[in-house]
Amino acid sequence: MRRKMIAGNWKMNKITAEAIELANGLKRELYKIDDVDIVVCPPFTALEEVSEATYESNIKLGAQNMHWEESGAFTGEIAPMMLKDLGCEFVILGHSERRLYFHETNDTVNKKTKAALKAGLTPIVCVGETLQEREAGKTFEVIQDHVYNSLKDLTEEELAKIIIAYEPVWAIGTGKTASPEQAQEVHKFIRDLLKKKYSEVLAEEIVILYGGSVKPGNTKELVNQIDIDGALVGGASLDVKNFSEIVNAASTCGTK
Repeated sequence: MRRKMIAGNWKMNKITAEAIELANGLKRELYKIDDVDIVVCPPFTALEEVSEATYESNIKLGAQNMHWEESGAFTGEIAPMMLKDLGCEFVILGHSERRLYFHETNDTVNKKTKAALKAGLTPIVCVGETLQEREAGKTFEVIQDHVYNSLKDLTEEELAKIIIAYEPVWAIGTGKTASPEQAQEVHKFIRDLLKKKYSEVLAEEIVILYGGSVKPGNTKELVNQIDIDGALVGGASLDVKNFSEIVNAASTCGTK
């Protein structure tokens, strides 16, 4: 049985005081939720304070990125164990904005994924196509490339410890959302890829999130799809009311 998950990617938002306020608000609103894994991913500057604010709560901490090396002369970068040291359990890797603006590739995402697993972090590995790729009929080609190469050379045991997030790039921050049917089609394709390359057991157990303009009003319809296990939420995760409503909507959906 796969557990549902709602993860909030705060991106480059919230100074420390604002981050603490948001974390405390979510604690007040969501303390009764026990059937959904709740993850918040603040910017690096607020990780320690949000870790303290959410300590011993049902809200788990994640980071938005990391380097694949354990230490070294990599100015401005963050090592996996630095995240662990601050209380992180999760880390987002290969987000479309990282691929677009910072030229991350499947190869760098693959190295980061292996490093995260080695450090005991759970990677949330993002895959997804652009509008141009979708309109050119290349959605499945791009998804296969991202899945196979971002997760290259991982064992089935290692793959069982990761989370995949499908984020249609054309639906991020645009107000557009893939229809539940469109999202389900790609989620099923990802699960089928894993079944073909690894095993049916792995494919059925791995958690796959949807990310792309998720809001309180569309959460339930998305998460009720058979292969969608939750959401990676962007803008709506910056508001206590919106993010709480998304988590509560997911909580009302059936198990898979």
